Amino acid sequence: MTTAIKICGLTRVEDALAAAQSGAHALGFVFYPRSPRYIEPARAAEIICRLPPFVTPVGLFVNAEANDVERVLDAAPLDLLQFHGEETPQYCAQFRRPYIKALRVKPGVDLLQYACQYEGARGLLLDAFVEGTHGGTGANFDWNLIPAELPLPIVLSGGLNAGNVAAAIRRVRPYAVDVSSGVEAVPGIKDAQKMADFFQGVRDADG
Repeated sequence: MTTAIKICGLTRVEDALAAAQSGAHALGFVFYPRSPRYIEPARAAEIICRLPPFVTPVGLFVNAEANDVERVLDAAPLDLLQFHGEETPQYCAQFRRPYIKALRVKPGVDLLQYACQYEGARGLLLDAFVEGTHGGTGANFDWNLIPAELPLPIVLSGGLNAGNVAAAIRRVRPYAVDVSSGVEAVPGIKDAQKMADFFQGVRDADG
């Protein structure tokens, strides 16, 4: 199986187009105002309208008011939502869009129970737990904490980069990998060479 690739935290059209041309399956736009990768919905819409077909635009939210999510959806044509906070399954399901639910992994978290709780999600994004943050930290976690079988597709995130993504894929065999800081020059600005090297790492693992 070919591992899908999501590049997250995009803020510039040139980075989005470079990621798409390299073969990204999905591009993430962060609508969490406290993030250094935050993007205004109107700017995200401009970038999304420049994307080629078959690249999924994803909107990332963290404990947002439902009305705020609706305002973003009115402005930006998002195909998939990603909830990175403590949102309930009922909350996630109300926006008439497919969604994935993020979980920050640490010892003691029951991933099987969590996946069953969010059975309506299209996938479970597994990220590193760092106190006081909701992703984008560049930290990884112990992949041995992931059960061999989960009832949802796994999107593996957390500290991935060109140097470790092949090993991560071979160990976890996720449906997709998600990277942000691992392909950046600075937060929100992607590095074309780092992205190319990351894609090559994924291809090496799949090959």
